[in-house]
Amino acid sequence: MRLAILTDVHGNRFALEAVLEDIHAVTPDAVYNLGDTVWGMADPAGAWALQREHAPPTVRGNTDEFLRADPAELEAGTRAYREVLEGQLGGAPSELAVLPLTAVVGEGEVLLAHGSPADAWEALFALPEGERLARVREWPEARVVVVGHTHTEQIVSQRGVTFVNAGAVSRQKDGDPVARWVLLERRAGVWNVTFRRVPYDTEAAAQWATDHAPDGGAEAYMVRTGLRP
Repeated sequence: MRLAILTDVHGNRFALEAVLEDIHAVTPDAVYNLGDTVWGMADPAGAWALQREHAPPTVRGNTDEFLRADPAELEAGTRAYREVLEGQLGGAPSELAVLPLTAVVGEGEVLLAHGSPADAWEALFALPEGERLARVREWPEARVVVVGHTHTEQIVSQRGVTFVNAGAVSRQKDGDPVARWVLLERRAGVWNVTFRRVPYDTEAAAQWATDHAPDGGAEAYMVRTGLRP
């Protein structure tokens, strides 16, 4: 069994196109998307169209929650950004309103979430080991837990459970702007994890952001440099 898992597209069509091409070459049995789908400005409408067709979101990300929240509950800057984003998308995608917090795949052995199984905003790898294990106690059959959210590739094994952070398709923060995804392969009952990195046309993405985004300079900086402004 081969499972492709991506996360944190953040509205970057250019990065997503490269990731999907790489995934297609690997021919996985299934593709899963851990959320933070469109909250970003490198052609979010194009990124959403690609996700709908090739990698529909499996669980909700923390920024997906912005698009399903009551606007009155959002801070002014977040609300203004959402208005611009919805204008480009033609409204908030209805799929985001019903996404679950977790999903179980891989014949019950793989647990998926965005931040942690308890909260899309919680960074699973930032928790002490005991708390991390406690977050997955509800799923005793899980052998692999895959999350995103922090845009940092990570892997650690604890008491028979392998915890994986898949990295991010867009908005890197380690100084390398290439897009990321992860491949899980089960062989002879054992799961193997391969981190994949894919270059893409960051200049084209940055130019799109500069031309169309309300914070185009910040978005362009992130996609060009792989760093946060």
